[in-house]
Amino acid sequence: MFKIGDKVVYPMHGAGIIEAIEEKEVLGEKRKYFIMRLPIGDMKVMVPVDNVEDVGIRDIVDEDGYKDVMSILRDDRSAMPQNWNRRYRANMDRIKSGDIFEVAAVVRNLLLLDREKGLSTGERKMLSSAKQMLLSEMVLVTDSDIESVEKIVVEAIEFEAESEDEGETEEE
Repeated sequence: MFKIGDKVVYPMHGAGIIEAIEEKEVLGEKRKYFIMRLPIGDMKVMVPVDNVEDVGIRDIVDEDGYKDVMSILRDDRSAMPQNWNRRYRANMDRIKSGDIFEVAAVVRNLLLLDREKGLSTGERKMLSSAKQMLLSEMVLVTDSDIESVEKIVVEAIEFEAESEDEGETEEE
């Protein structure tokens, strides 16, 4: 059970801090809710306490998890379906999992694909929301501001892209 002050991830929304636990009446039914504040967009979310497991709320990753995320961001792009529709569905499944490592891989893959040949409008929106989810958790893990974390993420991926380009030059 989570408590006030815990830093948690709400899949498909991002990471936040539990600010309160309140009993509210919604649609004639009284239930306890976690009141979460998400750092990006300064949004508040109410999550029924008894739905936490069903929704997939989890603690944010620790320092080792952060290092693993950075490693994923620096990795090569993983194999993705060429068909954009299949790729979109596969990436959406990865994002819905709420697993930061899966979300990081989606962000990396889409940023590299965008750099290589551009993204469809749907994939551009997906990249934006996946990036927001990733950044929201990393902001809480590092206790940094959004701009600093975004710069670190983009630089990690650009470093990988530059390494790939240099490798191609040497092989030619």
